[in-house]
Amino acid sequence: MTGLTPNATPIHLAVALDGAGWHPAAWREPGARPDDLLTARYWADLTTTAERGLLDFVTIEDSLDLQSADPFSDDVDTRTDQVRGRLDALLVAATVAPLTRHVGLVPTVTTTHTEPFHVSKAVATLDHVSHGRAGWRVQVGGTRGETGNVGRRTLPPIRRDLASSPEGRAAVRERFDEAADHVEVVRRLWDSWEDDAEIRDVTTGRFVDRDRLHHVDFEGRHFSVRGPSITPRPPQGQPVVTALAHQTIPYELAARSADVVFVTPHDDEQAASILGEVRGAEARVGRNARPLTVFADLVVVLGSTTDAARTRRRRLDEAAGSPLTSDAHVFTGTAADLASLLLRWHDVGYDGFRLRPAVVVDDLTAVVDELVPALQRAGAFRTAYDPGTLRERLGLPVAVNRYAAASA
Repeated sequence: MTGLTPNATPIHLAVALDGAGWHPAAWREPGARPDDLLTARYWADLTTTAERGLLDFVTIEDSLDLQSADPFSDDVDTRTDQVRGRLDALLVAATVAPLTRHVGLVPTVTTTHTEPFHVSKAVATLDHVSHGRAGWRVQVGGTRGETGNVGRRTLPPIRRDLASSPEGRAAVRERFDEAADHVEVVRRLWDSWEDDAEIRDVTTGRFVDRDRLHHVDFEGRHFSVRGPSITPRPPQGQPVVTALAHQTIPYELAARSADVVFVTPHDDEQAASILGEVRGAEARVGRNARPLTVFADLVVVLGSTTDAARTRRRRLDEAAGSPLTSDAHVFTGTAADLASLLLRWHDVGYDGFRLRPAVVVDDLTAVVDELVPALQRAGAFRTAYDPGTLRERLGLPVAVNRYAAASA
């Protein structure tokens, strides 16, 4: 890690919310509130806790299939000792939006079995009701269960190893190309109303200026959408688009379509190399926009001491019947040691971090009450929210309306 220039910009910090937490046994912990997982109050409590910690945003997990210990398996997961069932992430975000003032709200929406017109107006609605705090985590569907649940078309399932065969790579590429088209349609629909299209002039009887509404006329392999949207342009113009990526094809989707990418380094060496892979993907797809804002994902098991954190993790693993595994690094230790890791990776070039609490009621509280103060003492994290939208907080450029610019 020598020869690196320290990153002088503040750290961005987000938390990924998923049921009782990211450890399969989280729901069995004291205080985990398993009876409340499907209530609005539970999700309101989580988001207001995140807001108390001045976090940039929360993401909310979702899928079109029941949770599974191995979502890539063809076998039906019949386990009954883990959380199964969840609320719709986008509707949860809209529910808690009026109960919060600052924290960004980024639900997960699957592109593979949804229509971009519906997604565009739903996320635009979230941006309106949250006054400019909406985002969207783009998720590509790939399981056999999702395809069966929706029943709209037959698709080959995506395997765990994306490069297992030429046929597998082709299927993955097709699915991610469709996702890129999906996001492009959504973005065009967000621009299909100019910012001043609504006149609302009672005297003249003109509510809308029809000349400031535009057909998007998207024609592609996967979608044919005329537009305009039925929802006026969101307050941010373009709500923040995010994506989780682990390998080349997902990196390229993020480079083509997203503002923020979540990646999963497991150590210092990978932290540096993955940044290089992301920048390489941007070059390959000819990204002309601002470079991706890059967040590293980490599962966190926190304790007052390292031994206490390890004891917590062992207890959770014993309850689950197997050790915790994850696509992301599983950090087990104190908030002070986690702060040191985040500062080190921030100096490598990471803009921020998305933390996945192993047990949300415990580890989210530790993030807010222990990690955030440690980062503040290091001068690396805000001490109050500044006014503005989620885009502004993340340092993203003003979203210029492509149709207004073209007709000017």
